[in-house]
Amino acid sequence: MLYLVGLGLGDAKDITVKGLEAVRQCHRVYLEAYTSILTVGKEALEEFYGKELILADRETVEQEADNILKDADVSDVAFLVVGDPFGATTHSDLVLRAVKLGIPYKVIHNASIMNAVGCCGLQLYSFGETVSIVFWTDTWKPESFFDKIEKNRQNGMHTLCLLDIKVKEQSLENLMKGRKIYEPPRYMSVNQAAEQLLAIIQNRRLQGQESAITENTICVGLARVGAPDQKIASGTLEQMCTVELGGPLHSLIVTGTLHPLELEMLQLFPVAGSSFEQPACQRTT
Repeated sequence: MLYLVGLGLGDAKDITVKGLEAVRQCHRVYLEAYTSILTVGKEALEEFYGKELILADRETVEQEADNILKDADVSDVAFLVVGDPFGATTHSDLVLRAVKLGIPYKVIHNASIMNAVGCCGLQLYSFGETVSIVFWTDTWKPESFFDKIEKNRQNGMHTLCLLDIKVKEQSLENLMKGRKIYEPPRYMSVNQAAEQLLAIIQNRRLQGQESAITENTICVGLARVGAPDQKIASGTLEQMCTVELGGPLHSLIVTGTLHPLELEMLQLFPVAGSSFEQPACQRTT
C-alpha cells in the first residue's frame, strides 16, 4: 500500500492520528522536501513519528519515482507532504504510477495553505484562481501571474499568491556543466512579491495601460500560517513592500471586492497607517 499523508502546516504534532498510525506501520517513509517546509526539521519529525525518514527532493520524486514505489505492492510505503497531499502542489503522477503498477494507495488529508488562509478573515468561497509568483532573474521576468490576479480582481475575487521556493536548485553554469553543486535555499518574502507586482504595474502604466490593481489595492501578507508565531498583516500593496513578517514561508493575498465583515476582520491585522474606508470596493452579500 502507498500512503500519501498530509502533515499540516505547523510542526510534527500537526499530523492526524490516522496519518501517524499509517506512518508507524510503514516499512519505508519518504518526506517530500521541495514544495514546502514545516517549522521543524527532519530530526524532530523522526523523533515524534518514531520512524526514520528518507528525504525526497524534486529529482527523486520526478525522476526516481519507481524507487519510491519499489515493493509497495507487498509492503507499506508512506509519502509525506507538508500541508495536504493534493494541496498547493499535487502528486497525481505518483498515484498514477502506483495504479499502473497495481499498487493500492490511500490518501490521508490535512490542513493546507489553500484553506488555512481563511485565518485572515477573507471568505474562502470569494477566492478565484490561485497563482504562483516566481523569483525574477535579470533575463527572465514573467508576468502571466499578474494577468490572472487582475482577472480575479475584475471579477471581484481574491487571489491567493503562493510565493516561490528555491530548494536544491543549481545555477545555470553548474547545470550546463553537469556539476551537482546547489545554491542555498531561498524563500520569497511578501516584500519581494509586492515589489515585483508594483514593477509590473509601473511598467504597464508607462505603456499607457491602467491596471485593476494599484499601489493602494488592499492586500494581506501571511507568514508561517499554522505555527505559534504566525503573522498576518493587512494594508495596501505598497505597504506590503516594507511590512516585517519574519522568516518563511510567506503568502500574499490580493483582495477583490470586500464584504463589510471581511473589512472588519482585516482591521484586526492592520499595517500602521492602513485605511479600509473603501465603500466602492465592498459587497453586501
